[in-house]
Amino acid sequence: MLIIGIAGGTGCGKTTVVNQILNELPDGEVGVISQDSYYKDTTHLTKEERTNINFDHPRSIDFDLLTTHLKDLRNNTPIQQPVYSFIDHNRTGDTLLTKPRKVMIVEGILILTNPELRALFDIKIFVHADTDERLIRRLKRDISERGRDVNEVLTRYQTTLKPMHDQFIEPMKQYADIIIPNNKYNTVAIDIVRTIINERL
Repeated sequence: MLIIGIAGGTGCGKTTVVNQILNELPDGEVGVISQDSYYKDTTHLTKEERTNINFDHPRSIDFDLLTTHLKDLRNNTPIQQPVYSFIDHNRTGDTLLTKPRKVMIVEGILILTNPELRALFDIKIFVHADTDERLIRRLKRDISERGRDVNEVLTRYQTTLKPMHDQFIEPMKQYADIIIPNNKYNTVAIDIVRTIINERL
């Protein structure tokens, strides 16, 4: 199994890069796991307490479960991936049966911050995007998909997102094998990754 980690700041375009890599690859050969599914269970907290959690800090991620699941997949054992609700800031209680694939892609803003998880990646990719561009994308996404308002998104950006990005996410570039600029010039980097995957397949 080839395991690829794709990191980068919020709104940098990780999902776009994942889709570009998946495009033209055989169906059923590549699986994707999102770090967002592994936010810690917060059932014991009130909704107000859950709203105040710093979701951009590595402490918010259940890295133990994510690492265990990835090791299970590598050992050819299917997993029950948690399902997370951004509206409720909590796991839904449902799970998603995820079967081993020849290639597994793990994507998320904090996945390179955990040494044990990082060691499982055969290829580590960091997607870079301009700060303003990331903020604009985050605004559009959180308002349209996650029921937030403009003030809420901007306040969270200033108090949490930007400081956490500077402290935890940007420094992770040092561990990346490939840094992909998320603009129209990233086609060569995507092609290189696709070629590596095709060779493994």
